[in-house]
Amino acid sequence: MENNIVLYGASGHCKVIIDILQSNHQSITAIIDDAPKSNGILGINVSIANEFDFSSKQNMILSIGNNKVRKKLAAKLSVNFVTVVHPKAIISNSVSIGVGSVVMAGAIVNPDTKIGKHCIVNTGAVVEHDCVINDFAHISPNASLAGGVVVGEGAQIGIGATVIQGVKIGKWVTVGAGSVIIKDVPDYSVIVGNPGRIIKVNENE
Repeated sequence: MENNIVLYGASGHCKVIIDILQSNHQSITAIIDDAPKSNGILGINVSIANEFDFSSKQNMILSIGNNKVRKKLAAKLSVNFVTVVHPKAIISNSVSIGVGSVVMAGAIVNPDTKIGKHCIVNTGAVVEHDCVINDFAHISPNASLAGGVVVGEGAQIGIGATVIQGVKIGKWVTVGAGSVIIKDVPDYSVIVGNPGRIIKVNENE
């Protein structure tokens, strides 16, 4: 596992990633943020990002919950993005996880699932067999994906939401907290309820 990791983003999400790194005995070099709201998080100093030296390849995690911001920064930065998995997450040996992704405590990811780059599989989420989670997506705490679900780029599966087997969630979709999704969801949709109903379609990501 990598050490000397820089966290970009000083928020509550950052606190959870700090806890994962400390649980893994991985060292943290710095926390940086474009507009820090405090001087430190959990005893670690926070610096202004535009004063940070990006000249050398840094080991980095984008500790930012906003999927769009993670995508923007990932395209901008030439650093070594690392993957972080909590020691109390349960990950099948046949799972693949892309760079920059984070898997939180209590998450379960079952066989032959593919997780893309800069994804978040949050606390207690369940991702069943043969799922595909594309880049920059976020599976929120206690959300559950049945087998063979596909989650598009940048989609957010809300806290406690359930997606039945084989459903395809389009890119940049927002699934509301506690929703039950029983059929495919088009790109850019906002869907809520049980069963899920589309209440809005955004023009683009």
